[in-house]
Amino acid sequence: MWMNEAEIADAVDLFDPEVTPNRYRAAANLCRLMRWTNENSDGWPYWRKPIRAAAKVCDLLQGDGTWADKQRLQTEDCTTAELTKALAPIKAMLTREGAEHPELIIR
Repeated sequence: MWMNEAEIADAVDLFDPEVTPNRYRAAANLCRLMRWTNENSDGWPYWRKPIRAAAKVCDLLQGDGTWADKQRLQTEDCTTAELTKALAPIKAMLTREGAEHPELIIR
């Protein structure tokens, strides 16, 4: 599910790097992708490639979208394997676009 810029900023603030480090990294990567998209296109809401590439990361951060699930996500981290799998489409899209990965992807 797509996340707008305010939701992405909220996700970065929502996840504690000490409690849910993988979800925090997912949110930080999504924020960096959003900024890169804004700098290299008409903006986050308009360029479909990064939005499609980020779909799995958005799912990791939003869960089923209910308030109860949002509370659960704050205390239950995803696995490193889940994070890696969610970031893979972003890395592939950045490669196709000729973007520098180290500056955009937080491991």
